[in-house]
Amino acid sequence: MSHDIKDDRRYTKDHEWAKLEGDEVVIGITAYAVDQLGDITLVNVDVGEGDDLEPGKAFGTVESVKTLADLFAPLGGAVTRINGKLEDEPELVNDDCYGEGWMVALKPSDAGALEGLMDAAAYASFLEAESH
Repeated sequence: MSHDIKDDRRYTKDHEWAKLEGDEVVIGITAYAVDQLGDITLVNVDVGEGDDLEPGKAFGTVESVKTLADLFAPLGGAVTRINGKLEDEPELVNDDCYGEGWMVALKPSDAGALEGLMDAAAYASFLEAESH
């Protein structure tokens, strides 16, 4: 089983990704998460611009034909942007989870926290261990 894993971002055990873009970190869910969820029908982000996210805390949910899953913040910081397109087009997450299907962007309170997340190789190993 091979899932698309991008080298330019970091990953969590909850299958979120975090990518540094300038002084922001953009957050979304991984191809593995999308595969497990199936067709996504609703993305609900429970935070607004300027809100503080705490690492590991839920910031929204993703609903699919199979289940409802919480979205967890991989690191803390102030929310700078929310992907408003997902309200009307939740399928963007299925179609392009690493691009147009991003969830939120934040200004990290600790820029070094990103380094504490798994890199692509570590995440691939984690997925392999999960599937056995």
